[in-house]
Amino acid sequence: MMKNTVLIVCLISFLLVSVDCIAEVSLKSTEAEQTEVSVTVYNDDLALIKDVRGIKLPSGSGELRFMDVASGIMPVSVHARSLNHQEDFNVLEQNYEYDLINADKLLDKYVGKKIKIMEWNKYQNRKNEVEAELLSNNGGQIYRINDEIYLGHAGTKVIPEMPEDLIAKPTLTWLYENKIENDHTIEVSYLTNNIGWKADYVLSIDKNDELADIAGWVTIDNRSGATYRNANLKLIAGKPNRVRENRIMHKRDMDSLRMMTAESAPQFTEKSFSEYHIYDLQRKTTIKDKQMKQISFMDAFAIPMKKELIVRNRRGGYFRQHGTGVNKIPVTVYIKFENSKQSNMGMPLPAGVIRVYKSDDDSSLQFIGEDNIVHTPKDEEIRLKLGDAFDVVAEKLQTDYKKIGSALHESEWKITIRNHKDTDISVGIEEEIYRGDWDVINNSHPYKKIDAFTMRFDVNVPANNETIVNYKIRVNNQI
Repeated sequence: MMKNTVLIVCLISFLLVSVDCIAEVSLKSTEAEQTEVSVTVYNDDLALIKDVRGIKLPSGSGELRFMDVASGIMPVSVHARSLNHQEDFNVLEQNYEYDLINADKLLDKYVGKKIKIMEWNKYQNRKNEVEAELLSNNGGQIYRINDEIYLGHAGTKVIPEMPEDLIAKPTLTWLYENKIENDHTIEVSYLTNNIGWKADYVLSIDKNDELADIAGWVTIDNRSGATYRNANLKLIAGKPNRVRENRIMHKRDMDSLRMMTAESAPQFTEKSFSEYHIYDLQRKTTIKDKQMKQISFMDAFAIPMKKELIVRNRRGGYFRQHGTGVNKIPVTVYIKFENSKQSNMGMPLPAGVIRVYKSDDDSSLQFIGEDNIVHTPKDEEIRLKLGDAFDVVAEKLQTDYKKIGSALHESEWKITIRNHKDTDISVGIEEEIYRGDWDVINNSHPYKKIDAFTMRFDVNVPANNETIVNYKIRVNNQI
């Protein structure tokens, strides 16, 4: 009886220990079990990842290692749920393992232990094996070999086995509770840094500066530490407010020019979402780690446009001028067009760089300038600065000045526009008054008041000729 009792107790104890061991077995889920992945990328170097995997879990509590996640993951943003048995699966505790394998960390685990060192004996043309005790790995290795102390060793270090607490890739480790034996479809969503997108545009204008074609491309820069295969891709135009923590942000920008062939149908659909806009790719795509991917997202043709030549005087001083008196002012070239259906556009455009080309006499496209645009809704004007005109010269001269009172000034100005082109041009002259009340007393050409501090003259300048604008202004600088 006593022997049977002891045997039963031992058997029960063995079973209990076995159950505990089963509960403590660490299961692994890798990218191979992934059934779907969705990537929503924001402009602000941020992405939302939704990773769906089919995972079979034993009932009870246990540990699950959810592997192949982005190294830029924000662990506090992780949310896991079972899509098919939501009430039966629960994560009790989560750990983010990022103690990744490298040579120093491996050697740290073997301080005070014996390892092997392999070295090549070139004289005997063979490998020699040495047993060494690693005494320290702090700023260099120190070994005990045959009762002698070695400060470093040139041979190849060989360790007997891989330590369990080091991992090759960033991993989410969960302590979970599962109530059923059925397979789970588990969705894990999280935010990750180091992945972003931007828009780039190519605008081609005709010889007469009247019509333009535009092609838009999105560039996705993935440095998040993970590859997303056959992913559902969405792009969010806009910047959600974020709480900035003390972390290092790695910013890079690719400034590349590509003339690509337009596709027949748009690859993205666009719709508004909250205060942002979503661009949804209508097919799946693979986004590799450390990859820049460009995808065409819009094309528009025969867009009516206008070119402007602007002389803008930002000095704004209406006091007495000293020195030679003649000021050279650059003549800046702008083009503008409407983002509307009437102009064959009308799609909200995300912020980006528009690079502008024009056909030369050989019908070859040449680069003539570029400019940034902000997020632009439909039915808004787009205005691009291309550079300064070569054959148009502007000069400004103060021809008279009077100080009438302590804060009251009168001055006369002469603005000369010289056109060295073989065609007539129109030039806008914008004069900014820095401060004070002002009134134009006399003027040679009509002007319009743009705002409280700016007036504008629009003048025609004949080919190979000049136009002179004169005006007299009274400014009261009393505040």
